[in-house]
Amino acid sequence: MNLNELTITQAAKGLRNKQFSAVELTKVCLDQIEKRNKDVNAFITVCQDSALKEAEEADKGFATGKDLPILAGIPCAIKDNFNTKGIRTTCASKILDNFVPTYDATSIKKLKEQGMVLLGKTNLDEYTCGASCEHSCFGPTKNPYDLDRISGGSSGGSAAAVADNMCLYSLGTDTGGSIRQPASFCNIIGLKVTYGRVSRFGVTSFASSLDTIGPLTKTVEDAAIVLQAIAGKDPLDSTTPDKEVPNYSLFLDKGIKGLRIGVPKEYFGEGIDNEIAEIVRKALKDLEQEGAILKEISLPMTKYGVALYYIIAPTELSANLGRFDGIRYGRKGEAKAEDLIEQYKISRGEGFGDEIKRRIMIGTYVSSAGYYDAYYKKAQKVRTLIIQDFNEAFEEVDVICGPASPIPPWKIGENENNPLAEYLADLMTIPASCAGITGMSVPCGKDSKELPVGLQILAPQFEEGRLFQVGRAYERVGR
Repeated sequence: MNLNELTITQAAKGLRNKQFSAVELTKVCLDQIEKRNKDVNAFITVCQDSALKEAEEADKGFATGKDLPILAGIPCAIKDNFNTKGIRTTCASKILDNFVPTYDATSIKKLKEQGMVLLGKTNLDEYTCGASCEHSCFGPTKNPYDLDRISGGSSGGSAAAVADNMCLYSLGTDTGGSIRQPASFCNIIGLKVTYGRVSRFGVTSFASSLDTIGPLTKTVEDAAIVLQAIAGKDPLDSTTPDKEVPNYSLFLDKGIKGLRIGVPKEYFGEGIDNEIAEIVRKALKDLEQEGAILKEISLPMTKYGVALYYIIAPTELSANLGRFDGIRYGRKGEAKAEDLIEQYKISRGEGFGDEIKRRIMIGTYVSSAGYYDAYYKKAQKVRTLIIQDFNEAFEEVDVICGPASPIPPWKIGENENNPLAEYLADLMTIPASCAGITGMSVPCGKDSKELPVGLQILAPQFEEGRLFQVGRAYERVGR
């Protein structure tokens, strides 16, 4: 096994046993990036020099026998909407292509305290708006399992980097499925945390009431390790509650005997690819054989999830992107303007891509005078009903399971003129995002075209431990 193919756990053990150095581990990852990124396009920015320096620092610590954190010396990648001090942060948008932050996002700061080695910043759909990683000014990220197909979005670069062994783990963001769906498409673990479990400070906002931050990893154990490092209250983010962060590793070996798994009939109905449904049902049978109890449940408000999401999210996006006008933030447009309003139009016209413009227009329209009550306010009421759906379900079951995506990854460019088809790809992930609960995608097989399929596991707010418990149990029997 090559060093870049190791998990966090394996690499941490090897570093401490002096089997290899952090510099050697980092160089192998950088070599893989050099070899493969031209084809996969997972990275926007590669930080070779600083990564090697960070690896050298870790090696100095290991040499002196220091008891370093488990993530020390472990090479990782970060989605390019996280502020990284002194390193370009573009959000995959032309308007930010020369932006270099002066401070780190809280999650980056925490990982630095753990001794991380930052290999670089990964590709995404512009401002995280998309389900395919095709909406990037740097071009699409391709799926390592089939370079003609998408990697998923919006954290497609982060998922592809882990899947192609360019790094050992990565961070992404999940607003409507942007970690879970690309994780499913790229055959890795993707964790969407409870809203507020991880600080969003220093991460460019898409939809402020939906955005979450989480890890993409090779194993469930690795996801637990990364979450342990970045979770917790942050005085710089008022949405992070003062709630204890448990020791997530304690959930990994609990087993699932007697654990109640809800199987929503809506997650296997219209719009679900037959092969995916069959593969996921087999995974559920595997969990049942391990002692879990399967129970069919209903989440009737699921069918409204996509519709309400594409009212709430664009509305919040249009407000959040208002500051990117070429004057306060972002690159100033090159054409000459007669007045301030025209300058805004030029800067945004040159700087924003088509999908961003589409969503800003939708969001501005539904939040305008005379339409707010009819659209945004009504969508929030439906969101409350989705929350009630999950609350009632979790009175009967411990977790809920189903497909992470209703369809396999499609070919690049296939939905270029059909944005609605791409929106519907988040059918399975959006409801959990609207409810603010936690979810994880775990690889559960491949279809007849050898395309990966993900099992989505959902748990109540701040019950990430249950995801690790079920995910680890499935890893042992199903992978």
